[in-house]
Amino acid sequence: MKYLVTGGAGFVGSSIVDRLVVKSHQVIVYDNLSTGNEMFLNHSKDKILFIKADLLDTKRLNEAMQGVDFVFHMAANADVKDNLKNPTKCLEQNTTGTSNVLEAMRVNGVKNIAFASTGSVYGEPDVFPTPEDCKFPIQTSMYAASKLASEGLLEAYSIGYGIRVFIFRFVSLMGERYTHGCVFDFYKKLLNNSKELYILGDGKQKKSYLYIQDCLDAMFLAIENSTEKINIINLGTEEYVEVNFIADTLCEELGLNNVKYVYSGGKRGWVGDSPFILLDIKKMKALGWKPTFTIEECIKRTITWLRENQWVLKERQ
Repeated sequence: MKYLVTGGAGFVGSSIVDRLVVKSHQVIVYDNLSTGNEMFLNHSKDKILFIKADLLDTKRLNEAMQGVDFVFHMAANADVKDNLKNPTKCLEQNTTGTSNVLEAMRVNGVKNIAFASTGSVYGEPDVFPTPEDCKFPIQTSMYAASKLASEGLLEAYSIGYGIRVFIFRFVSLMGERYTHGCVFDFYKKLLNNSKELYILGDGKQKKSYLYIQDCLDAMFLAIENSTEKINIINLGTEEYVEVNFIADTLCEELGLNNVKYVYSGGKRGWVGDSPFILLDIKKMKALGWKPTFTIEECIKRTITWLRENQWVLKERQ
């Protein structure tokens, strides 16, 4: 089969590319490299077609989509914390970008897409673990709102044009090639100042995390076993940790003692930061899947990778 992976040079996208290449599929990577890195594709670059282009470039996107069987749409403006600083970028890269992908699919007769959504679309729910059919509250995050709008477009194109859609609502992911998020930020801060760590919020925010390879196992299993046109699936774990636990684990792994934690205060680290995220994963477990790594193991594996790949710290200034 022929696959197009948007954001294919990024954390999740490049990991998907690895799996497709191993299975000897044709792979087109479409990425503007705003956050992705070609180095993540080095070991497979002779087996893929890489197109450096933006999703807003509809001409290039339409050309890239020709003859494609399946799209993994992973490209997005994933700067969750600072998306209010540039809401237009968030809308363009997430919602408009998704619209352009779907339209290119329609024009070229492509009938399958997997989309990286987020558990943040549930806002601040009253039900934990939060199921896929949970009533949506008011949206507090520009990032989540742009993803939810994208989900609506995916559903409409599925109904209107017979496209098979997989909407994967992720918790935060960790693992190899992880280049943004809590562990990454804390790691950089502690390298610069091993005596003090600034933490957004009160450190008691409850978060769930999933190891990247567990996530990919779930995605491919769901795709292989689907009989529905529209598939909305939570991907997470049945555990959660506080942000303070992440800081403690990082300090322990780095051999740092008596680090002073300084908090910005409040239950939220920023506007749109949900104080508690825990997704119901019964739908995936019914397919025989379950995470193989605990959150603590995810954190430690991520730290190990960051230690061995210090170059990413300079790339992500």
